[in-house]
Amino acid sequence: MADYSATKKARKSLGWLALIAGTIATILGVASFSSGANLFVPKLALDLSGGTQIILAPTLAEGQQVSEEQLAQAVSIIRQRVDATGVSEAQILTRGASNIEVSIPGAPDENTLQLIRSSAKLDFRPVLIASAGTSAAVGGTTAATPSASPTDGSDPNWVTPELQAQFDALDCATDFRKPGQIDDPTAPMITCDVDGFGKYILGPVEVDGATISDAFAGTQTTSTGATTNTWAVNLEFNEEGTKKFAAVTERLFPLESPRNQFAITLDGYVITAPSTNAVISNGKAEITGSFTKDSSKALADQLKYGSLPIGFEVQSQENISATLGSSQLQGGLLAGLIGLLLVVVYSIFQYRGLAMVTIGSLLAAGLLVYLAISFLSWRQDYRLSLAGVAGLIVAIGITADSFIVYFERVRDELREGKSLAQAVEQGWKRAVRTILVSGLVSLLAAVVLYLLTVGNVRGFAFTLGLTTLIDLLIAVMFTHPVLQLLSRTAFFNSGHKWSGLDPRALGALHYTGRGSFVVAEKATKAATLKSSKEAVKRQTIAERKAAAAAKENN
Repeated sequence: MADYSATKKARKSLGWLALIAGTIATILGVASFSSGANLFVPKLALDLSGGTQIILAPTLAEGQQVSEEQLAQAVSIIRQRVDATGVSEAQILTRGASNIEVSIPGAPDENTLQLIRSSAKLDFRPVLIASAGTSAAVGGTTAATPSASPTDGSDPNWVTPELQAQFDALDCATDFRKPGQIDDPTAPMITCDVDGFGKYILGPVEVDGATISDAFAGTQTTSTGATTNTWAVNLEFNEEGTKKFAAVTERLFPLESPRNQFAITLDGYVITAPSTNAVISNGKAEITGSFTKDSSKALADQLKYGSLPIGFEVQSQENISATLGSSQLQGGLLAGLIGLLLVVVYSIFQYRGLAMVTIGSLLAAGLLVYLAISFLSWRQDYRLSLAGVAGLIVAIGITADSFIVYFERVRDELREGKSLAQAVEQGWKRAVRTILVSGLVSLLAAVVLYLLTVGNVRGFAFTLGLTTLIDLLIAVMFTHPVLQLLSRTAFFNSGHKWSGLDPRALGALHYTGRGSFVVAEKATKAATLKSSKEAVKRQTIAERKAAAAAKENN
């Protein structure tokens, strides 16, 4: 009954593993058929396939210079922007004393390019006058002739007759802003929204975009905590931003439209201008409107990664070729194949018939890794770099360690006189802890590398972590179940000399038939002698000197 239960459990595990692999393959197949693209081929990174290179130059006022700290902060923010779009293996580096070089694999979409090009500071300005196209201002707001100096950012006295005339003459369909134009944060400005449908007169900057600590898209919740299907953008400010935002919303809340609006500008254009519906003193704001899932995420990314210490303009944009090319990729794959063959040869030499378990496990792990990378390449725009290939090669050794630990534990159980079926179960109980600890250590190293590094090293860390997880899955759902089934076959259960589990070859047990073993006299003597030698090796220096002195006295 126990044998039947173990066999049933083993077949169930193999069935679940086949279902996982089959499901991923089916999804990729259906998606490939629908899109007309072969999604079973993973995308390659910049070093293997080439891509797009953008050079950003700082827009500086006369006499202004960019500092190393500003440049490093800009590189970090641009890298966060690119990573947020799902593009992997991008390279963002400083070039010369002040430029930034952004290299993206493949052909990036327009949203990614826009995030890179939109490199000016993100600011919050109060709305003084708002107009849809060339129509009258919303809410009947009119220009005010200044009778005194403005008292705050929402004071209509900011709108002078000259400013009103410029606003009336502005056509949002024209290029009314110069590339890299720098706006005075202490003065009002005239601008349009990013779509060119509305134009605004905005007050001075009152909250710097750098004070945003987080921005994310999500669905709205009701007062009772229920989730709705309406998308919104959530903002969180740091301590400085919380104080400034609270003061501004307290002033804007009682005002009439459009002066109760707070415009958010990026690169001098209004990306959104929500009305103030409450005084927000906790530093957590919610922007609502006609958002979709994609549009809310796009706005959240702009708010979160839009604030640069200085403005930049695109100096050049061009396609670049692969830095390593297919020959290096073939070399890396060849190195992996050689390593794989060495593991197989060693397994055959050391474990004989058990090598089929090793080969089967490696093939199953390779199939799952390939499907996982293809799926991530499709859904998350993951790209395989040469460093990622190196991570896959290193994982072969980690996978081989799991086999060796398990097989040796099974052999130890056979030496103690257990039947093969018992040895497989007891050996697994002893090996699984070691396998899990080893896998978790490798996974921890991969996570630390991924979090603390950038560029190609992250590609290595990602594939190392992915293959480590799959290795643990294969050990539990393939290697052990397969060995359970093989232990019930005549070839392995009989202790055949080519099985790799021959008790006589192990030098400890003698097979008597029907899956039973007894300790052989010769094996007992050998084991006793071996135990004595090991006991001598474990003696301390003092114990050895005492034993030598006692031997001389005798």
